[in-house]
Amino acid sequence: MKRYGQLLLCTLLALGTISTSYAQLSKQEKKEWKKKAKAYVKAPETLKNLIDENQSLNGQVSNMQADNSNLQSRLSDKDAKIAEMEDDMTKLRSDLGSAKKEVREMMAAATADPSSGRSTSMKGVVFKVQIGAFKNKDLSKYFENNENFSGETDEDGTQKVTLGQFADYWEADTFKKYLREMGVKDAWIVPYRDGTRVEIKDVLEGVVGEDTAEEE
Repeated sequence: MKRYGQLLLCTLLALGTISTSYAQLSKQEKKEWKKKAKAYVKAPETLKNLIDENQSLNGQVSNMQADNSNLQSRLSDKDAKIAEMEDDMTKLRSDLGSAKKEVREMMAAATADPSSGRSTSMKGVVFKVQIGAFKNKDLSKYFENNENFSGETDEDGTQKVTLGQFADYWEADTFKKYLREMGVKDAWIVPYRDGTRVEIKDVLEGVVGEDTAEEE
């Protein structure tokens, strides 16, 4: 029994040493721990429960550390994905900026002299790109002195707005595609002959293909 008590006392002192993170005990602390050790000698079940609880808590701490490591790993993966998405967004903005620049250049070039292959007037066949048809929205005041931005109003009050003037159909088609890439989903080509809107088939005789059929 005495030997058991000594063993129990050693165990308790070892536990006390762990609980105080191996700190150097003062004389007062040593006395207090000796009193606790003697109390546990008389009640080994309490000491056992304390040791079991300590082991359980250590196990919980280990599990929490593992969960934390897992969360850190998942967070790193998400950070990497966010960085990749930000790179994609930067590239898309750059591409959109380039497309807008090309559209501006094409709009400016549309007012060049006739020898450049583009039209500065409504004479002959001209291709424009319609960007929408609106009711109760009068944009006609913006049409004045602006050959590249125009429109016409139907009998029911629908105003059809167009951008650009092109003598070449395929150049107008490229402009239309740029507009669609920029978000103008309803952009499509409309032809004019001497200032009058006509059917696409009347000015593109012999031209076939998906793009042409689409404008019809």
